Amino acid sequence: MRYFPVLLFFLFSLSILTAKAESWRDKMALLTYSPRYFGPSAFPIPELRTGKAATRYEVELRGQYHSYTGDKTKDLFARVLIPFVKGRAGVEVNCLIVEDYKTTPETRDERNAVDTESPVSYNGDVVICAFFQLLKSEKWVDAMISLNLKTASGGRVCDARFTDAAAYWMDVTAGRDLLKNARGDASLRFQAMAGFYCWMTNNMIHRQNDAISYGAGFTGIYRNITLSTNLSGFYGYENNGDRPLLWRNTLQYTYRKNTLSLRYNHGIKDYLYDTYSIAYIRYF
Repeated sequence: MRYFPVLLFFLFSLSILTAKAESWRDKMALLTYSPRYFGPSAFPIPELRTGKAATRYEVELRGQYHSYTGDKTKDLFARVLIPFVKGRAGVEVNCLIVEDYKTTPETRDERNAVDTESPVSYNGDVVICAFFQLLKSEKWVDAMISLNLKTASGGRVCDARFTDAAAYWMDVTAGRDLLKNARGDASLRFQAMAGFYCWMTNNMIHRQNDAISYGAGFTGIYRNITLSTNLSGFYGYENNGDRPLLWRNTLQYTYRKNTLSLRYNHGIKDYLYDTYSIAYIRYF
């Protein structure tokens, strides 16, 4: 009988741990799989390209800070681009290496998350893109198609950071120079994009959500300086926070095979964050 109190304490502790585990798993079914109720990188919004396939190898390392009243997130992002077929096609791999965040209790409860910050280090998803040049014409337009796949490798789905579910999207981008000087070191270009975006959900009735993706913007180049601004997003059919729109603004300075990139993104509607980032890009 002298071990009876110890046994009671052990059983009581075990019941608490079991209750927490059950509570953690119960909340998973309550998550809303849409950009509004997840972290800033859970649903990548398609990048608006120029309509020209890249012709050089590129390696990028970018630090990002995402902010809104209920969530402050920092992450480190890497990208590798490999062209082939004489620059008419290529493969790009994007990876979020590590993320750190802190949310308010109100945001945690709204998202049905477990914690306001992660007790462990974790990584994000990997996005693989294949692109192909469809048309290249200075008289008409340059056009390219991209096929994209997001893996289910991101962590902390219990805190609504990443979905632990696959997604894919495909789009066609067309671009044309509106202005260009004789030396070719100054230009103004317009580009537009349209496509289809699909991701898996945790809803047993609607196992996936489908969306129309879109974007349009301008790119200005003067010697070594490039300034671009565009709006891009997608429009989901469930209307449960699945209609994000992002205003991207990027300033780049290139010296030989090196580029310093500064970016400011402003979220609209179902994308809640403002993002500030700085990156180094190396060309080969």
